[in-house]
Amino acid sequence: MELSILNMAGKETGKKVVLNDAIFAIEPNDHAIYLDVKQYLANNRQGTAKAKQRSENAHSTRKLGRQKGGGGARPGDLKSPVRVGGGTIFGPVPRDYSFKLNKKVKQLARKSALSLRAQNNQIVVLDTLAFDAPKTKAMLEVMNNLQVAGKKVLFVLPENNYNVIKSASNIQRTNVVTVNELNTYAIMNSSAVVMTENAIAAIEATFNA
Repeated sequence: MELSILNMAGKETGKKVVLNDAIFAIEPNDHAIYLDVKQYLANNRQGTAKAKQRSENAHSTRKLGRQKGGGGARPGDLKSPVRVGGGTIFGPVPRDYSFKLNKKVKQLARKSALSLRAQNNQIVVLDTLAFDAPKTKAMLEVMNNLQVAGKKVLFVLPENNYNVIKSASNIQRTNVVTVNELNTYAIMNSSAVVMTENAIAAIEATFNA
């Protein structure tokens, strides 16, 4: 696939980039995408939810009534789960939600996600993206020039750029990542992917390594 390279004003530079078919034009594997997104979300879960079990409640253990003759079931103590303030039956306990996913599956998922965006013409290529200082107004102007304002936009940079990251930090539904941070969830959670020419080269080098 061949795409025109634009400048920050949204104008064509006259140059074109040829996307690697092995990365941007494969048959998307929906299940691999599902697994990678599931793992990403699972790994981000804190897993710190906790409810006190019967043995952890700070209540007296005295017997509340006589064993027989009360006309009902044998009474337990105040920690009993059937009493108000008692322990929780099968309540949540701290746990680790993360799970392992093979490296090749994760790579297939990222390629599938990129291929989906390419097939839907949702990839924009810039010659460069840089600002002299952090400025939200400048980033909004670039997004308007590229006709992606108001969309969920993912900017992909070859390396960290403080001014670009800070310029986008106050814009809703806008995310900036480096090639090393690029993941399936970020790609699928966007409706437009804006990459610099150097970022595409870095992606191809990483995926073919």
